[in-house]
Amino acid sequence: MNVVMFHSWWTVLLVILFIAIVLWAFSSRRKPRFDAAARLPLEEDDPAPGDSESENNNG
Repeated sequence: MNVVMFHSWWTVLLVILFIAIVLWAFSSRRKPRFDAAARLPLEEDDPAPGDSESENNNG
């Protein structure tokens, strides 16, 4: 097996891996989980106890 044949098989393997990852990412079973993860930066955090604005303006 020469180097050219190895590179050819390596390219085919990587293309198959890429297609598998794309199919996994766009799977309908994973859509709700990815949608929830996409909304995380937009959701407001619950304020920590003792971290209200009235307590910070004591002076």
